[in-house]
This record gives sequence, structure tokens and C-alpha cells, in this order.
Amino acid sequence: MHIVLTVVALLIVLGIVVFVHELGHFLAARWAGVRVDTFSIGFGPALFKWHDRHNTTWQIACLPLGGYVSIYGQEDMFNRAKYVALPRAKQVGHYLSAPAWKQFIIIAAGVFMNFMLAWGIYSALFMFKPRNVQLPVVAQVIQESVAFNAGVKPGDTILRIDNEKITNWGELVLAKELAAHRDAHVLILRGEKLVQVKLSPAERWGLVADGSKTEFRKKGFFGAIYSGARETYHQSKTLLIVLKQIVTGERSSKQLGSFITIAQVSGQAMAAGFFALISIIALLSVNLGVINLLPLPVLDGGYLLILIIEGVTRRKLGGRGMEIAILCGWILIGALFVLTMWNDLARVFGLNL
Repeated sequence: MHIVLTVVALLIVLGIVVFVHELGHFLAARWAGVRVDTFSIGFGPALFKWHDRHNTTWQIACLPLGGYVSIYGQEDMFNRAKYVALPRAKQVGHYLSAPAWKQFIIIAAGVFMNFMLAWGIYSALFMFKPRNVQLPVVAQVIQESVAFNAGVKPGDTILRIDNEKITNWGELVLAKELAAHRDAHVLILRGEKLVQVKLSPAERWGLVADGSKTEFRKKGFFGAIYSGARETYHQSKTLLIVLKQIVTGERSSKQLGSFITIAQVSGQAMAAGFFALISIIALLSVNLGVINLLPLPVLDGGYLLILIIEGVTRRKLGGRGMEIAILCGWILIGALFVLTMWNDLARVFGLNL
């Protein structure tokens, strides 16, 4: 039963996030007058398919771990000569028939929809799910700890860590994790005074939360909209920092997980209830949006960067060099997939590697 719940949760979470992403590409292409041949949830042979009045094939494929939108002529984006050689009738609805700014919107629309989905979910959570949050008030400072030596005192309220506003203890813990390998500048409210301290890099700062300092929070409409946008931005920024730390070696790449991790977390969230499940959908939607913006040739961010370069230089990129760049991008994505799968399998089977 646990395995069934995990699989069902994975299909729901991944299905919604991928569908929304691909729907962005689909709607933008339709708006731009570009033909969409296929809208697929999953890869491989189709289990179910149907056609709409625009002759787009909608399908659910046998490997539902992703999806794609097949846009007519998009594979020719680096071979404009092939497009020009087409008969006039076959140029209608072709990807390259749209001006560059419309191509940019088509590519960016998937990521945009992911961020909009996350924003909507987070806003709804702030509006409809009141929370009793732990305030960032210090009850105790461990003797001879980093915080103790910096002068943090019981009763202090943490307002900011570096440039990040802190409104609850969870945000404090996350900001501390992100600052684990550098000095952190902390703004403290002590009585009616503001105090600035610098905490040195350490695994633990030595702060203990005051469990009695909590606050019941529920947002109105505009407050929820603002808080939802702030949470979407905060999660995006956090992921970028974590990825940077992995690349620079400040964090271990063993923290990266594959769809196995997504399945396990989704199953746990589904067991915890509706609000937990949609929170995971929002988080995964942010992650998909951010990762797709990375400037790799096979990701949306790579294609957006190419369009920007072409717009600035007034030259179309293509040729053997671009083919090699795209191949390298696919190799990197494949290596990342192998790494994340290896991490998850090593964790599941208890391999201490």
C-alpha cells in the first residue's frame, strides 16, 4: 500500500508540474500562430491519444516521468536555410515563421507557468491555511558557541541574516544553512535597540529557539498574494544558492536526488494531507522553473540565451559548433541523471560510498 501511495503521489505531483510547464509552451505557440504537433505527458509509446480541431495530438505515454510539446519546425532553429527552402505553404505555422521575440515568449512560457503555479499555490496556502509559526526569538545561547562568542543573548530576536529578512525560525535555520561556509552578518532586535553581529562559519551556531514565542498567522487576499510571491522568490533564490554551493564544492553533490526522492517526498506529503501535497507541487514547480532557466543549450534557459545573443549580434547561430554545444548539454544532463539516480540508490540500499 505504501508503494502504491508513493507511485500515485509521484504521478500526481510530476504530472501537474510537467503539464503546467508544457501548457505554457503550448499556449504561447498557439498565440504566436505556430503549429503544435504533439502534446505529450510522458515519453515513449502512447497509451492514450486524441486529436483536437487544430490537429494537435494529445497523448499520455507509457513513461510518465516528464513530457514534451512538439512544435512544428523547432528543430530547424539553427538551420534557417532549411526553413527558407520550404514551399510557402509549408512555412505557415513553422516555428521560424514567428519573429524572434515571439520565439522567446514560446520558450520562456513554460518556466513562467511554473512560477505562476507556485505563486498561486503559495498564495492560497497563506490565505486558507492559518499557521502557528515559531518566531525567531532566542531562548538560550550555548556556552562557547559561535553565537555566544559573537555576543548573541537570550531574548534576542533575529531580524535579518545578511540581506535575507527573517520572520520565523524556519527561515532562520535555512539562512544559517546557506551561510554555513562564510561569515554571516546578523541583525538583532534587543529590547528597543538594533544590534549587528557577525557569526563565523560553523556547523552549528548554538542558538535555541524560544518555544513559547509563536504567532498565529493568516493572510488576507493582498497579503497572501505578496507572501506567495515572496515565498516563490525565496525558494528560487535558495535553490540557486544550493546549486552554486554544489558546483563550488561547498556542498556535497550527494544531496542531489532523482525522481526516487521526488516520489518518496510526494508519498509522505500525500499521506500528510492535501495542503502538504500541494506544497510539494509548488516547491517542485519552482525547482523545475529554476533548473530550466540554467543556460545549458538543451534547456529553456540555453535557448533563451541563444536568442538574446542572436538579437544583440544580429547573427544567427548554428553550424557544427552549435551541434557540439547541444551534444555537450545532453551529455551533462545525462551525467546529472546518472548521478542523482546513483545517490538515491545508494541511499535506499544503504551503500556507504
